[in-house]
Amino acid sequence: MRRHITPRFSLTRSALAVLALSSAVTAWAAPIRVSGPSPFATCTIGGPGTNFLNAEVEPWVAVNPANPSNVIGAWQQDRWSNGGAHGLVAGYSFDGGQTWRQTNLPFSACAGGLGYERASDPWVSIGPDGTAYSVSISFNQSNNSNAVAAAVSNDGGQSWTNLSVLIADNEPSTQFFNDKESVTADPVKAGVAYAVWDRLEEPNSNPYANLHAQAYRGPSYFSKTIDGGKTWSAPVQIVTVPSRQQTIGNQIVVNRQDGTLYDFFDLITPPQKPSPYKVAFIKSTDGGATWTSPQTIADLDTVSVVDPNTGEALRTGDIIPEPAIDPATGQLYVVWQDARFNGGSYDEIAMSTSTDGGKTWSTPARVNKPTGRLAFNPSVHVNGAGAVAVTYYDIRNLAAGNTATLPTDYWMTTSTDGGKTFGNETHLAGSFDLKTAPYAEGYFVGDYEGLDARGTAFLPFFVQTNSGNTANPTDVFAAP
Repeated sequence: MRRHITPRFSLTRSALAVLALSSAVTAWAAPIRVSGPSPFATCTIGGPGTNFLNAEVEPWVAVNPANPSNVIGAWQQDRWSNGGAHGLVAGYSFDGGQTWRQTNLPFSACAGGLGYERASDPWVSIGPDGTAYSVSISFNQSNNSNAVAAAVSNDGGQSWTNLSVLIADNEPSTQFFNDKESVTADPVKAGVAYAVWDRLEEPNSNPYANLHAQAYRGPSYFSKTIDGGKTWSAPVQIVTVPSRQQTIGNQIVVNRQDGTLYDFFDLITPPQKPSPYKVAFIKSTDGGATWTSPQTIADLDTVSVVDPNTGEALRTGDIIPEPAIDPATGQLYVVWQDARFNGGSYDEIAMSTSTDGGKTWSTPARVNKPTGRLAFNPSVHVNGAGAVAVTYYDIRNLAAGNTATLPTDYWMTTSTDGGKTFGNETHLAGSFDLKTAPYAEGYFVGDYEGLDARGTAFLPFFVQTNSGNTANPTDVFAAP
């Protein structure tokens, strides 16, 4: 339970937000390196493909509400060129993110856990009693065996137990692949957490089925624990889609006041125009037993993400929306990559917000500072004072004609008026050369980056490259 300190004088919630942001802008600390040498350096499992040793990507982070000095992050360790990593690693801190240690998450053979060759899509969330939940997509490259798995920590991230397989689709059943899972601990109910993911269904070995693209679809699935991760409910389908449609990027946020669950995702509906991608959500008012039909918030108008000087691909979270909820008011926010603000030339960061539980949504607005250059991988969070932060990368410092490097910076912008306006842009890291990052269908630091808050202080958790260092291409950093 968070300790309550009685102030010597009264401040409104908005005033607290302004004070917190002013401090952050004027006295932001330099990023702290979280990750270290790969614990899987001697592991040879997982080929074929190119493995980028010491490449950490796609981090997520959670602050322990029972002890805000305790922070736990997770990331992919040793990224492969064709998907996943040797395993997932957790970093943990007991001083608010100033110093870190790390331990392996038990989701792959390299980590000595599940026997799958690779793991991906790390996620961590912490409940009000301090129980930390982590989940993974675990899979083989040599065949189509794959699973969604979960583990818990009751000691601040130092060790992980109760390894559970929520769903498994193993050989000889090769029709299904589970993807892009996340887990959300209920912020009020101790021992309760919710996992969601999409389950891709592709044609089986029937020759007739293989001739028809209609055999493909990707609905959303849900599982729940009510005993601190000891057991999980049987997976159930919560978004049903017809052939040739799918969801991706499912992520739940919870309204603390009434317990409503909101699952946000990208609803992919080709070949609809102008965009086949829709920022959408469903909600449940009974703990996940029943759900509404999908409601569309806006088109997700992403375009090809490339180095404008060379045309080389960047792999980003271009089709992954990121949601957040105000812990006090229940106001909802969602951010995503969108090219609507510049005539469809390049992605920037869009936001929409709802103050009525998702009944209506604001017109998408640009959040990033317009620079004439690409911005990508937004994350969003609301702190204890109601201030909203959005973090993102951009390439504003790329000079015309520079084809040798791709200077990239990491930024945070903030709002104290419920997302109506953003300012106080803070430079968190960079410039660093994105071309040092592992190449996995493009230069890759992750489909998402982490962002949480300790009270009124935001905690960005992200990857930057070690420019030119191919032996240690990337590391995870915290900016506490």
